Amino acid sequence: MPLDEVTDIWDRLFGAQPDPPSWLVVVTALLAFAIVVVRGPWRVARNAITIAHEGGHALAALLTGRRLRGVRLHSDTSGLTLSAGRPTGLGMAVTLSCGYIAPSLLGLGGAFLLGGNHITLLLWVTVLLLLAMLIMIRNPYGVFSVVVTGAVVFGVSWFGSPQVQAVFAYLAVWFLLIGGVRPVGELQTLRSRGRLPDSDADQLARVTHVPGLFWVGFFGLVSLVALVVGGYLLADPILSAAGITT
Repeated sequence: MPLDEVTDIWDRLFGAQPDPPSWLVVVTALLAFAIVVVRGPWRVARNAITIAHEGGHALAALLTGRRLRGVRLHSDTSGLTLSAGRPTGLGMAVTLSCGYIAPSLLGLGGAFLLGGNHITLLLWVTVLLLLAMLIMIRNPYGVFSVVVTGAVVFGVSWFGSPQVQAVFAYLAVWFLLIGGVRPVGELQTLRSRGRLPDSDADQLARVTHVPGLFWVGFFGLVSLVALVVGGYLLADPILSAAGITT
């Protein structure tokens, strides 16, 4: 590959893009909120939250020395991550605790990149994470879901104009931040009705001997803090236009 092409790709990947207009930040936030709260769009978009959720379990399992056996994603937006190792202890607790907070933490990481105007870098990192996730998938629907998601992100990052990339990136990060909160509420609703006895929170309660409600509160707190901090970072163009430095 010629040096000038390598330089162009490097600049494209690590270079900072201009601040997006304030209206883009506001509109993408409102659109992401609508996707999360409206039942129809949420049922489709929730697949992305599930990918992040199971990816959090998988990464935590690997980092704590557990043997990852694979990840399954289902068409009802549920998922399952299988790992081998001690059924109790710190490794199991960390693995169980990282699912519900993973979408919000990914959104927060994305907000930091967007705060530095690294829009293209964010999209390419997302593609790499999805490729890593694809290696771990063990069922056809899971492969389909991850491949389609990765193809969309890659298409935007490679063929999209800077404006299209900005809209997509801000919408995706807002969606992760806002969408990371809703599953925690759904979790507690199902638990209170006795319909989810083997939820992550209840498994954590059995492993740590700390009540499941504590873990639901932990998931919710992390998600809300990520939303507040991430939202502040994403609002930088609005604050800058108003003469407020972040």
